[in-house]
Amino acid sequence: MNAPDRFELFVIPEGRKKVEMEIDTKIPNAATFAIEREDHTLGNMLRGQLLKDPRVLFAGYKVPHPLEHNFVIKAQTVPGTSPGKALKDATSELISEINALKNKFDMEVVRHRTFEDGKGQGYDDNMNTMDHHAGMDVDF
Repeated sequence: MNAPDRFELFVIPEGRKKVEMEIDTKIPNAATFAIEREDHTLGNMLRGQLLKDPRVLFAGYKVPHPLEHNFVIKAQTVPGTSPGKALKDATSELISEINALKNKFDMEVVRHRTFEDGKGQGYDDNMNTMDHHAGMDVDF
């Protein structure tokens, strides 16, 4: 079969770095970052996070080839801010947002499990049995 081995999705080849930066010589305060062993998921999130930063003038990414597990992200910043600093800040902010989302999710899971455990204890003594049949159409 022609499918690449699964380990190629996350093992960085020898001699390559996870992130490589190349300064753009034609555009001021711009750089291109090649990120190994990641895909559209991280590329789009990083691009979106970079665009939230008022110091970033442009951010875009592309996946050079669908069978290669990397993407290229380009960023241009205002004078006085380096693209590398902007990407580092965006990464830190993204990690914070994801951790906050994870914490909210975990709290909702605990709340849901607590609610489900409480439901299984039986009927409340103060409940009227007719309340359970309120939705039924019954003629007496």
